[in-house]
Amino acid sequence: MYSEKVIEHFTNPRNVGAIEDADGFGQAGGGPKCPEDLTYFWVRVSDGRLVEVKHKTLGCPVAIASSSITSALAEGKTLQEALLITPEAVIEALGEIPDRKLDSNLGPHALRKAIENYANQQISKSTKGVTRN
Repeated sequence: MYSEKVIEHFTNPRNVGAIEDADGFGQAGGGPKCPEDLTYFWVRVSDGRLVEVKHKTLGCPVAIASSSITSALAEGKTLQEALLITPEAVIEALGEIPDRKLDSNLGPHALRKAIENYANQQISKSTKGVTRN
């Protein structure tokens, strides 16, 4: 039913927890088939790299495994490299997931939102004090 990688990341998820004063935060919820799945991602960025990635995930084995492997794949990557972690890349890294569980592949979505949140905060910081004519 589930690949060995899914079982491994479900039973021993990586990077579980929250980052206090994180640089970015994102969340994603399950789709119509798995509305109860929910994941939160926090990121810490230094010199354009994700130096710390944490998640808290509620849901089925695929939801937990996809968040775990997404966080592991993202840590140490540049922001641009991390944005290339797609749902398809996670499925490949996990060794497939059942079609009925595609809605539970939440990690990449929450990671993208955390990176976007970080980027938006950087834009806000850089435009503070700028006056427009």
